[in-house]
Amino acid sequence: MKPILNLLLAMGFLSGVVPSVFGAEPSELKHFPAAEAGMDRFVIVLSQKELDQVPNFRVEVIVGKTMLTDGVNNVRLENAIEPRTLNGWGYPYYEVTGSGSLLSTMMLPTPGTPQVKRFVPGSSHTVRYNSRLPIVVYAPKGYEVRYRIGEAPETTEKAEKG
Repeated sequence: MKPILNLLLAMGFLSGVVPSVFGAEPSELKHFPAAEAGMDRFVIVLSQKELDQVPNFRVEVIVGKTMLTDGVNNVRLENAIEPRTLNGWGYPYYEVTGSGSLLSTMMLPTPGTPQVKRFVPGSSHTVRYNSRLPIVVYAPKGYEVRYRIGEAPETTEKAEKG
């Protein structure tokens, strides 16, 4: 067993993958705390963009749960994504707070309408695009964190006084 472990260690050191093989955190996450009890830590790593493109991009972070719904009513979770600052570093991270209660319209489904499994979103939060730091989100267990990247056109429109 020991020779196999030594071989694996040597291969890991040569290939530079020892931290991932043994469960250590990537270097960009070492400053962020582990998730507290009852919470999960989600990490979004963005791809590099050309410097002149970056001001045009934003990331919308959306938290929610996949659950059964009646398929008729619009359902949302009551929560918020609050920005926090990592003490001593100034790095931003985000924490999902709130009750997580369901908010729903009150339309009566037709009898016999099957339930539908869908992603029920809570709040969303838009952050600027920065590929140098991961977007770290702490959410209660059972939640999912999704994101979408949007690009604004370079031209702007002028509003009229009214």
